[in-house]
Order: sequence, then C-alpha cells, then structure tokens
Amino acid sequence: MSFRRVPGLTALVLLAAWLAMYRLGRTWGSTRDERRRVLPGDDLVANPLMGGDHAITIGASPDEVWPWLVQVGWHRGGWYTYRWVDSLLFPQNRASAERILPEYQELQKGARILDGPPQLGCYFVVENLEAGRHMVLHSTTHLPPQLMNRPGVAMSWTWAFVIEPVGVSSTRFQFRWRATIRPFWLRVVYQALVMPADFVMGRSMCLGLKRRAEEAARLRHDATKSSPSVSAGMP
Repeated sequence: MSFRRVPGLTALVLLAAWLAMYRLGRTWGSTRDERRRVLPGDDLVANPLMGGDHAITIGASPDEVWPWLVQVGWHRGGWYTYRWVDSLLFPQNRASAERILPEYQELQKGARILDGPPQLGCYFVVENLEAGRHMVLHSTTHLPPQLMNRPGVAMSWTWAFVIEPVGVSSTRFQFRWRATIRPFWLRVVYQALVMPADFVMGRSMCLGLKRRAEEAARLRHDATKSSPSVSAGMP
C-alpha cells in the first residue's frame, strides 16, 4: 500500500506528526511543575496566546553557565542552535561561539540584542537581568517587514532564561517564551509554523548551551587538578 493511493492516510500521518512537533515545541525537556511556576518576565505578556517551556540539566555550575548565556545574540555569541539550521534558514548568521567572549559579558538592562541583520529591524530589549540567575528579553519587532507599523498588527514576545543550582556542581536551565499576536489570522500562521519549529530551535539551543558549558567546565577543572603537580615539579 502506498501513501499516494490513500490521501486520507497521508493527511492523517502529517497531522499526527505536526501535533507531535507542536506538543514538543511547547514542552521539550520541561516538567509539569516547571511549566506551571511563575518566572521573571511573565508579567510582560500576562495573557499569552502562544508559548512554550524547554529545560535541561547542565553539568556545570551556574557561574560557569552564565557567561555563555549573557553573550547570546546575532553576531555576538549566537543562539547555540544547530549550524545546519542557521545555514539553511539564516545564511547571514555566524556560527555560534565556542568560547566565552569577554567583550559581551557586561550586559545591561535596556540593551538591544539583535536577532538578525540590522536592516531587518529585528531585536530584543533586555527587560530584566540578574547576573547568575535570569535574563528576560522582550521584542515587539519580530514581524514581517511589510507588516511593521500597520494598524491592527502587533506582537509582544518574551524569552526568559533562568538558571538554578542543582546539587553541588550542576545547573537547571529553563527557557520560556510567551507571545501575544494580532490579528487572529497572523496568530494562526505563527502557531502553525513557529510552534513546531520551536522544537528544533529551542531543543538545539538547550543542547548547544549544555555542550559548551560542560566542555569548558571540564577543561577548567582538569587544568585545576593538574596545576598542583605542575607546580610541584618546578624548581
């Protein structure tokens, strides 16, 4: 039996795949309690029409994770998403950083973080920031250029990044996004496209942050362990 001969079955499979991606785009990695709790930035979009929570445990302390988090952004540290995704969808993006960038460590509330080439006018504003704990980004600019400043068209979009210690040397990272969009038809388009895509993008951001922070922490710890023996062998 071929799917081509059973259009209804093909449509059913595609719908099931979309629903699974939609669900994962809202919840990947997060627990029910994490999705229910109040986080910094929730008040900026008090009644979201769209949103999701992703989370992951990172084998590095919050102090080791934070420098990677605070440098995110276009042509800063990047977003730590899959390189093949960036190359396919955002060819002007640089590869995400593989090291801590000192020039981007002093982030302040009110700063703008670009999310694409400047001419697109897409950016986040840092609305809430507590070093080593959380960062909240807010945007009203993530709209198609032809719809910007048109009557009746508006968006309010937040990204909240929260890190908390787990045990002695691990971190729980939670990424929450919330959005409200109008008019209705535009919200439907965003829900159909962005929600499933967020499974790929949100998941890859979490995994990319985890890999970088854990690798850097491991190298730093190995260097610390080896330094006493190096010093002991010096004249």
